[in-house]
Amino acid sequence: KPDLVQPKCKLYESWPKGKKLVHLDLKGAPPRIDYLHKLIGLFSGLGVDGILVEYEDMFPYEGELKVLQSTQHSPYSREEVLSIQEVAKSQGLEVIPLVQTFGHMEFVLKHKSLWGLREVGHCLGTLNPHREEGVRLVEEMLRQVVELHPGSTSLHIGADEVYLLGEGEESRRWLSTPGRTVQQLFLSHVTRVAKGVREAWPNLNMIMWDDMLRGMDHDTLKGSGLVGLVQLMLWDYNPTLDVKNTVYLLERYSGAGLSELWAASAFKGSTNVHTCVTSTQRHVDNHLQWLQVAAALPEGIHMLGIALTGWQRYDHLSVLCELLPLALPSLASSLQTLTHGQYFSPYTL
Repeated sequence: KPDLVQPKCKLYESWPKGKKLVHLDLKGAPPRIDYLHKLIGLFSGLGVDGILVEYEDMFPYEGELKVLQSTQHSPYSREEVLSIQEVAKSQGLEVIPLVQTFGHMEFVLKHKSLWGLREVGHCLGTLNPHREEGVRLVEEMLRQVVELHPGSTSLHIGADEVYLLGEGEESRRWLSTPGRTVQQLFLSHVTRVAKGVREAWPNLNMIMWDDMLRGMDHDTLKGSGLVGLVQLMLWDYNPTLDVKNTVYLLERYSGAGLSELWAASAFKGSTNVHTCVTSTQRHVDNHLQWLQVAAALPEGIHMLGIALTGWQRYDHLSVLCELLPLALPSLASSLQTLTHGQYFSPYTL
């Protein structure tokens, strides 16, 4: 049994107070609705507090956005999306929808009618931040998703891995003005989207991925326009996660005023683009590293919780990796690790 989790000698403190979310990535092999309902029950039994749902092309977009619906699988109906929330509520779980608004928009920008909204012609993932029609597209996507989640109190706006930003013709012209940077270009779009969400839904919490902010200095972060507007979710799926550097990043964000923070680990889909079988040990090790991060944080750092991500594909156009049913033992092991500060394999008891 090559992938049995080996016992560790050191017992860590359990994950501190905060929510545990499970990320459901529906952009590949989306579960049938009855199976999804059963998964939610399983998640509840494992001690999960909520689900972070990334619908992508499985959301029942309407009107001009109907083109975004999957043609390979029938998207979930409006009734099915509502049923996910009803089942989650019955199990005591909150539902947080995730909508990409800048990078990883392959499922949007692959459509010929929307090619003109790409930052660079050959990159399907990054939205051109200079086009008003692109901003309106994002706003309409958010509107439809939020309105079909009437009970949700949080929204994740993505914004990770905005590849080739600044390399488009319009961006090059914008950057030719002295003093302008790619970081400012990123922030101008994200803050505009976030402010639009806040204006439309004042009581909705906003979460975004942190990676595009990691290279920004204190003054840039403090003056980003995001302080008091978003909660950052710092992701790292590595089994050898750098504890010291991660603590430093969280301290830097908090010190700049971005004081509401999340962690993001992985229980599947982060090993290799074409991995077939989930390595439970790899993901348990990732969570043990996150426990060390939590233990090393100063008292002033406010962690809202951790999201256990489960990626179905590395991006919309990639192959499937680690189907969800095969990864459920990894999810259970990872949650046990967070709860007890250790994982004990039944084969070692």
